[in-house]
Amino acid sequence: MTDIYEFENLKFKENFDKCTYTLEKSTCNPSAVQVVQPASNTSSGFGVVTMIDDPLTLGPKLSSKLVGKAQGFYASASQQELGLLMVMNFAFLEGKYNGSTITILGRNTAFSAVREMPVIGGSGLFRFARGYIQASTHSLDLKTGDAVVEYNVYVLHY
Repeated sequence: MTDIYEFENLKFKENFDKCTYTLEKSTCNPSAVQVVQPASNTSSGFGVVTMIDDPLTLGPKLSSKLVGKAQGFYASASQQELGLLMVMNFAFLEGKYNGSTITILGRNTAFSAVREMPVIGGSGLFRFARGYIQASTHSLDLKTGDAVVEYNVYVLHY
């Protein structure tokens, strides 16, 4: 899908990319750190803020190729369910997108089968990016918090 726009003799070609990446969170090699504790009068974890610097890979296995990092934070923003405010950059470290980022900001109801969050921008090859991601949990260990989440990214950019 491609559209071309012209503004005062400048041409911009709009591109569409669909990619799949996997985010891995592990307590063996912590890449998520809680920076704000929950309020003492809540049983839902409301108010917890966690910073992340998770590996972004091409597949769900630990041996999958690393292509970047998922960096940002998530906060428990619901008092009734596990509803997270996600603020995250996919920072690419190699290949065609090396040095580029995709920025995601949205609500993640972590126990839903598929969660959709908006892409609100980006940098490098993803300048003026817009679109959405669909997240689905590949595996989750509730005792340790270890998780593997698949992200399908649908993004328009110039």
